[in-house]
Amino acid sequence: MTNYKADVSIIGGGIAGITAALDLLDAGKSVLIVDRDTKANFGGLAKESFGGMFFVNSPFQRRTGIKDNEKLALDDWMTFGELPREEYWGRRWAEKFVHSTHDVFDFVRKYGIKFFPVVHWVERGLFKPGNSVPRFHMVWGTGHGLIEALVKGLEKHKNHNKLQLVFQHKVDGITVKDGKIKGCSGTNEENNEAFKTQSETVIIATGGINGDMDLVRKHWHSEWGTAPKHLLNGSHHFSDGLLHNATEKIGGNVVNLQNMWNYAAGIPHPKPKRPNHGLSIVPPKSALWLNSKGERMGPIPLITGYDTRYMVTRICEEEHKYSWQVLNKKIALNELAVSGSDFNDGIKNKKIFAFLHDLLVGNKALYKVLKEDSPSFVVANSLEELSDKMNQIDTEDKVDLEALRKSVNDYDTQIDRGPKFHNDEQLRRIAHARQYRGDKVRTCKFQKINDPKAFPLVAIKEDILSRKSLGGIQTDLESRVLTKPINGKQKPIYGLYAVGEAAGFGGGGSHGIRALEGTFLASCILTAQMAAKNITEGA
Repeated sequence: MTNYKADVSIIGGGIAGITAALDLLDAGKSVLIVDRDTKANFGGLAKESFGGMFFVNSPFQRRTGIKDNEKLALDDWMTFGELPREEYWGRRWAEKFVHSTHDVFDFVRKYGIKFFPVVHWVERGLFKPGNSVPRFHMVWGTGHGLIEALVKGLEKHKNHNKLQLVFQHKVDGITVKDGKIKGCSGTNEENNEAFKTQSETVIIATGGINGDMDLVRKHWHSEWGTAPKHLLNGSHHFSDGLLHNATEKIGGNVVNLQNMWNYAAGIPHPKPKRPNHGLSIVPPKSALWLNSKGERMGPIPLITGYDTRYMVTRICEEEHKYSWQVLNKKIALNELAVSGSDFNDGIKNKKIFAFLHDLLVGNKALYKVLKEDSPSFVVANSLEELSDKMNQIDTEDKVDLEALRKSVNDYDTQIDRGPKFHNDEQLRRIAHARQYRGDKVRTCKFQKINDPKAFPLVAIKEDILSRKSLGGIQTDLESRVLTKPINGKQKPIYGLYAVGEAAGFGGGGSHGIRALEGTFLASCILTAQMAAKNITEGA
C-alpha cells in the first residue's frame, strides 16, 4: 500500500479543490490533492465550462449603468430558489455568498482573470423574479482559461514544494480513528494498488452525483415525474457520489439530492470525451420549441434565458420527454451557441478578432460541426423535407407534418402582422430581450421560421441533460461537514470539510430548486475559501 502524508488531503482536483489548495499554501500548509482523473484533465468540469460568474455590484455593472445591490440580489436568490424557512444552512450560505461576491471577484483577479466587458442577463425569471439585473460575468478565456490561470498559480506558488498532486487515484473511504479524521483511502486505478493518506484534515471536493445516471434517476425530482428514458451526461463522469456515501458511513449528513440543475437542450456531443457525453445547447430565442409531434409547447412558449427549470419541467410533462427546436440558418448563425468552452474558440483562445467576427457574421464553425457531425441536427429546404428528416432520426414518436406546419405558420403569421399587433409571448420576450445591448446583438428582430431568404430550415432534437447537483453534503458556514441530526441537533465532524458541488454549493443546498446561473463557479471558490480559512486559523 502506498502512503501519502500532508497537513491537508483534498479529494478532487476541480476548481473548489484548487482554490482550497492555493489558500492553504498561502498559509504554509502542506497539501495533497488526490484526483481520480488524468493529469491532462486537471481542473474538472470547470475546465469545460463557459466560465460565467455571478457578481453583485461589480465594477463592470457600475461602468455600464447597472444598478445592483446585495439586498436585491438576495431577494432574487431566495425567491427564485424557493428556499424554505427550514433550510437553515442553505439560506445562511445564500446570504454569505451574496455578501461575499467581492471576495471571489478579488480572488480570481489576483490570478490575472479578465472578464468580457458586457455583463450578460440570464435566468430573468418567468413566473417569479429571477435576476432583476444582469449579473453573469463571462470569463475571457472561458472556464478553460480560468482553470489554466489557477493551475499556473499552483505551479508558481512560493510554497509549491509543499504541494503533492496524484492522479488516477479513486478515493472511496474516509479514515477515522478514536473519533478523529486521519485521512482517506482508495485505489490507484493506474496500477490497481491500494493507497491511503495520513492527514488530520480532509476536504471533499469531488463534485455531485449527476455524472451517475442511476443516481440521477434514483433522486429524480417528484415534480418531474419519471426520468426520461434517455438522459445525456453533461456532468463530470466521476461525479458519482462515492464520497457522499463515505461521508454518510461516518455519520455525516447528505441532503436535497432531489434538487438538480439539469438542462432542457442537450444533444450528444459531436466529439465525445466520455460515455453518453452530452453537449448543452444555448437555445436560440427566435427558434420554436416543439414536442415530439411537432406541436408548439405551451401555454407559455419555451424560451431560453428566463427559467431553465421550468423548461425541464414542461418537457417532462410530455408523453415523450424530449423536444425539438425548429429554426433556420439565419437564426442559427445569429443565436445558436454552446454552454461551455467547446466550440467557443474565439473566447476560449482569447482571440478578440475571431470573437468579434463570430459575433458579426455568426458562428459558422459551430453550424458546420453540428450539420456535419451531429445526428440530432437536420437541415432542409421545405417543411415537408424537414418533417421527413426529423422522422428519420430514431425517435419514440413521429413528427406530424400538419402539426409542424401549423406551429410554424401560426408563429410566422404573428410576425407578418407587425410589432404593433404581436400577441405572442415569445415575440414579447424577444422584444424585451432586445432592449438590453447584451442580448440585442445576439437576438434576431422578429425573424420568421419559414423564410426562404433565411434557409435552409433547421431542426434539432434535444434531450434532457444531467448537469449539477444542487444538494449534497451538509456543512456549516466554515464548510465543516455536519453530523446527521440527533434530536434535532447537529455538530461538525472536526477535520472533515466539503466544498463546491459536493456540498450542494454550500450547506447542502444553497440554491434551493433553482440557480441564478454564474453562481456555481463562484460558490465553489467561496466554500473553498471558507474551508481554508477555518483550517489555517485552527478553529
